[in-house]
Amino acid sequence: MSKGYEGFRTAVPESEGWEAWLAYADALTAAGDARGEAIRCEHRCETSGGDAQALASAYGRVERQWGLDGLRADGSWRFTWSRGFIDGAAFRLAAESRSRRGALVERLLADLPHAGSDDAADPEQWEGALIDVLLSHPASRLLRTLELHLTDYHHSAERAAVALSRRQRPRLATLRFGHGFDMLLQLHTTSTGNRVEPAKYLHDAVVPAQAETALWEALPALRTLELEGAFLFGDVEHATLTHLRTRGAVLSDGSLFAFSTPGLVSLEVEIGPDVHGVVPTNAILDDLEASRYPRLRSLDLSRACFDPDGAGDFVVLAGSSVLPQLEELSIRELVIEDTNTDTDAEREPLAVLAELAPRFAHLDLRVWGDVLVEGADERDVARMLSALGLGQDTDTGTGAGTSAG
Repeated sequence: MSKGYEGFRTAVPESEGWEAWLAYADALTAAGDARGEAIRCEHRCETSGGDAQALASAYGRVERQWGLDGLRADGSWRFTWSRGFIDGAAFRLAAESRSRRGALVERLLADLPHAGSDDAADPEQWEGALIDVLLSHPASRLLRTLELHLTDYHHSAERAAVALSRRQRPRLATLRFGHGFDMLLQLHTTSTGNRVEPAKYLHDAVVPAQAETALWEALPALRTLELEGAFLFGDVEHATLTHLRTRGAVLSDGSLFAFSTPGLVSLEVEIGPDVHGVVPTNAILDDLEASRYPRLRSLDLSRACFDPDGAGDFVVLAGSSVLPQLEELSIRELVIEDTNTDTDAEREPLAVLAELAPRFAHLDLRVWGDVLVEGADERDVARMLSALGLGQDTDTGTGAGTSAG
């Protein structure tokens, strides 16, 4: 894949206007770069109803010229082009091409300058190699969206982070990064059927600190981030990230809310019982501090399962410093019992609801599961909740209702 990359050294237009990009296309064609004709085809398709098939063929020639056709044929990468650069890309290891992947990886690594430590004979390193090849290619410099659904993440997560950080990604605004799981901390099955113990990365993140720091610094335009898995990073240090979604315990210390993302506007956290049946205590909600998240306006905990630590989530959130600034809040359930399990003190649940409900009146509150105020009359509960836009007659998306008794 070592082609010299002469065309990629041509200055890229800063304007979005087609006039500048057509001049850029002419310069590419003069340099023998197939992207020039592809850009002109793209212009015709956008402005005068050009032939979409001709555009696809033009970018097919680009991929052959720049050694990316093998990645396309493998099927693990799906990527689109815009104005001579890869615009959006998604990776998920394709099972159907596994038998011929070793030969492809060996050929690609031969042309990758920094691939000296790779073991092309180890199938569990092939995923990382495929990711590295595309993200290290100059055609990926102007990526806007990227999804990395990892299988052999014990190798490929660090490899992907390093590859992304090799150059600045001035347009990458949306990133999805991680690995799927059925239950948190269950043994993870690799592409070869081996098992990885996720807990080994507790306090020792999958992506080392140096690679992690370089990654966030290389993504100045990142605004939306989705992370999935266990103990991937030590932190996310990004001043201008605005939307964050997590599934699992993605920070290596097991915390759910201790991100260094002061610009965050919306946060969605999904956490359920781990393989041992354990869920985090809702005392962890104390990390939701206004000083940490001064711009947070939307908090979605509808898929977050917590063990009550003396009180239900509704009661704990009522005392949160971040609550007054929220405009939207979704919680899994609203439960107030007649005993404070932290102090064993008896209390009147309806009175607790009456005291706390006004604190939520300024925002759009959604309860996606049960509403249970122990010992209270259902009609009294409904009247109080009506001030929050809740109740049996309120559509909250999944039919949240009230329950008493």
